[in-house]
Amino acid sequence: MIASKSISLLQVRNLKVAYGGIQALKGIDLDVAPGELVALIGSNGAGKTTTLKTLAGLLQPSAGKIHYHGISLKHRAAHQLIQEGLVLVPEGRGVFARLTVEENLQMGAYCRNDKSSIAQDLQRIYKLFPRLAERHMQLAGTLSGGEQQMMALGRALMSRPKLLMLDEPSMGLAPLMVGKIFDTIRNISAQGVSILLVEQNAKLALEVAQRGYVLESGLITLSDSATNLLGSAAVRRAYLGG
Repeated sequence: MIASKSISLLQVRNLKVAYGGIQALKGIDLDVAPGELVALIGSNGAGKTTTLKTLAGLLQPSAGKIHYHGISLKHRAAHQLIQEGLVLVPEGRGVFARLTVEENLQMGAYCRNDKSSIAQDLQRIYKLFPRLAERHMQLAGTLSGGEQQMMALGRALMSRPKLLMLDEPSMGLAPLMVGKIFDTIRNISAQGVSILLVEQNAKLALEVAQRGYVLESGLITLSDSATNLLGSAAVRRAYLGG
């Protein structure tokens, strides 16, 4: 296995998570460097979502260490992590269905007090997602799945993330919308935001990432450059239909 050669923004060592009598993570190591886009792939039930929820402070590990900017995240609450730039876009988007698009986006800035900058960031989100600008007063629950995913991404960006964690952003979307969402992910990455991407579509994930990890039954079984993983016979057989 290889790790990033850069200094890690996120460093995870021997992370173990158990709940409901199940050992979901059995001791994983992973790193994300500043400005890096890293993919975490694996089959259903491998532990991908558990990994992101633990990093976001929504689940507590039973063992292991998580360091962000070189500082331990032990006993840090989820809202504190958001304030420090570690932000999760959850599987299923987690929109506030009875709030408008604009109210959902503003929720992403609830930890901020810089009102003028918040207003500027809101306009940047509308420029990034013109469809949201068109529907800014529409109730979020009435949007299509793709529009809700745009809104979930926009809401996360309103918090000014340093590390953006994305859980299955293509889930349930039409192919055309998947392409638009991944174009946006490339755009966000190009702006220097570090990204940890969990995605069932392994080929798509590895095509946008610099590095990748393969998670199987709670263990990291492969770690390499995204290019090498795309060319791996084992990865092709298991995840790429090769």
